[in-house]
Amino acid sequence: MSNLDQSSNSKGGLRVGVQRFGRFLSGMVMPNMGAFIAWGLITALFIPTGWFPNETLAQLVDPMIKYLLPLLIGYTGGTMVHGQRGGVVGAIMTIGVIVGSDIPMFLGAMIAGPLAAWIIKKFDKSIEGKVRAGFEMLVNNFSAGIIGGILGIIALLGIGPAVEAISKVLSAGVQGLMNLGLLPLVNLIIEPGKVLFLNNAINHGILTPIATDQARELGQSVLYMLESNPGPGLGILLAYCFFGRGMAKSSAPGAVIIHFFGGIHEIYFPYILMRPILILAAIAGGVAGTLTFMLTGAGLVSAPSPGSIIAYFLLTPKGGYLPMLAGVLVAAVVSFLVAALLLKTGKQKDEDLESASSRMKDMKSQGTVPNAGITANQREADRTADMATSTLKTDVKKIVFSCDAGMGSSAMGASILRKKMKAEGIDVTVTNTAISDIPPDADVVITQQILTDRARSVAPNAEHISIDNFLKSPEYDALVERLK
Repeated sequence: MSNLDQSSNSKGGLRVGVQRFGRFLSGMVMPNMGAFIAWGLITALFIPTGWFPNETLAQLVDPMIKYLLPLLIGYTGGTMVHGQRGGVVGAIMTIGVIVGSDIPMFLGAMIAGPLAAWIIKKFDKSIEGKVRAGFEMLVNNFSAGIIGGILGIIALLGIGPAVEAISKVLSAGVQGLMNLGLLPLVNLIIEPGKVLFLNNAINHGILTPIATDQARELGQSVLYMLESNPGPGLGILLAYCFFGRGMAKSSAPGAVIIHFFGGIHEIYFPYILMRPILILAAIAGGVAGTLTFMLTGAGLVSAPSPGSIIAYFLLTPKGGYLPMLAGVLVAAVVSFLVAALLLKTGKQKDEDLESASSRMKDMKSQGTVPNAGITANQREADRTADMATSTLKTDVKKIVFSCDAGMGSSAMGASILRKKMKAEGIDVTVTNTAISDIPPDADVVITQQILTDRARSVAPNAEHISIDNFLKSPEYDALVERLK
C-alpha cells in the first residue's frame, strides 16, 4: 500500500473513531433532550429574572439539573451497554458521582453509566450457566445491588471529585477563550466537524455539559449556540437558490425550510460536499455569528434540539431576542456572501445532488459499521437478499422510520412517505423514532441498510425495509403501490 493510502486510512480511521464516540455520546443525551428542554423552559419562566418569577415553581430548577438530568443520562448510557439491568446499575453509580460533586455531573454520568453497565455485563457473562435453577432471580437482584452499591461508593469517593476537577479545567478554558475574545475561533473546528459528522462528540461531549453549568449560574449560555446556529447553513442554501445550477438550485428552497424551521442541519451537508470549498462559507458564517453572539450578550437557557429557529425562540431568555436574531442573521449573511462569491467565480458543473447525498451517507455510515467500503453491487445484492428473506405484511397500520437518534434523516424520510401515503388515500400511521425506541406495534420498520440488523433485533416481528437514502428511495413507491 502506498504512503498516500496509508495516510488516508489513518485519517479515515481517526474520523470513524471520533464518529463512533460521538454517536455513543449522542445516544445518551438525545433521548433525554425533552428533559433538558423542560428544565430550560422552567428556568426561563420561573427564576427571579425569568418571564414569570415564581419562588415555588423555581424550586424545580436545582433538583432537575443536579439529579434528574445526570441520572437520565447515566441510566440511558447503561441501557445502551447492557439493557435495563445495565441501566439500573448505571444509575446507582451515577448517583455516587452526583453526591461526590458540587456541580451538575453530565460528564460524570456519561462515564459512570456505561462503565457500571459494562462491569455488570462482564459479571453476568462470568456466571452464565453456573447458577442453579430457581436461584436466578436471587442472584440477579443481589448481584446488581451489591455491585451497584460498591460502584456507587467508588464513584462518590473517586470519580465524582476527578470529573469535577476536569469540568472546572474545561470550563476555565472556555471562559478564558471568552475573556480573550477568541471563542469564535472554535467554529474553525465545529463547522468542518458538522459536515464530517463529528459534531456530536464536540457538542454533547464538551459544549452541552459546560454550557448547562454556565446556564445554571448565569441563566443562559452562548455555548449552546456554537454548533446549533442555523445561520451558516441558511446562507449556503440561499446562495444555491440564487446562484446554483440544476437539481441543486431547484431543491435548495425546500431545503431552506427543512433546515431553518425544522432544524435538520443534515439537509445542507450534501450541498457543501458538492463544492467542498463552500466549507469556507460555513466557517466564515459560524465565526461571524459567534462573534455577534458574544458582542451582544446572546445566550440560550438550554440546548436547542433540533437547531431550529423555533427552538431558538422558545429557549431565548427574556430580553435576549434581539441579540439572538442578530447572531443568526449575521451568520446567514456572511455565509451567503462567501458562498455566492465562490459559486459565481468558481467553475461550476451541473451539480449531482444525489451523488453528494450518497457520499454523505457513506461518510456518516463509517462511524456505525467497521467496513464502510461496501460497493454499490454489494449493497444491491444485500438489499435483494433482505427483501427475499423479509416477511411482507399485508395488514399495515404503523410504519416507523428509524435511525440512531430518531431525528434528522429519519424524520425527513417519514415526512416524504407520509405525503405519498396521503396522496393515495392510504390510512397508515407513519412516524420516526430512534432504533432503541421502535414501538412493539410497528408493522413496517424502514432503516438505512447499515442499521437494519440492529432494528431487527429490537423489533423482530416487524417487516424490515432497508434503504440507501432517506430522501429518495424506490422502496417508498413500491410500498405505496403494495398498500393501495
